[in-house]
Amino acid sequence: METKQLLDEIREINLGYLLLAQQLIREDKVAAMYRLGVNQDVADIIEKLTTSQLLKMASSNSLLCRFRFNDTLIAELLSGNNRDDNNAVSQSHAAILMAGQLAETVA
Repeated sequence: METKQLLDEIREINLGYLLLAQQLIREDKVAAMYRLGVNQDVADIIEKLTTSQLLKMASSNSLLCRFRFNDTLIAELLSGNNRDDNNAVSQSHAAILMAGQLAETVA
């Protein structure tokens, strides 16, 4: 994959993520903070971004979204690669584990 194509795809992912995040935050800030894994300060910043600011942020050469876990158990629960045949229980268990993790502060 060419570097330009890769950067274009990163920009597209970033823009989609920021637009979704802003919409979720404006509809229900508390639920959005949980789903996005962000704290109040970051949610406030995203909520107030103008279209121009969204486009500028999206043009970053790094992904703005990331996996919210660095834990094998959560990855296995979410992917279904575990012995539990009940997907709803696995999803709930993963959500509880992720909710227990603190949202990282963006400096």
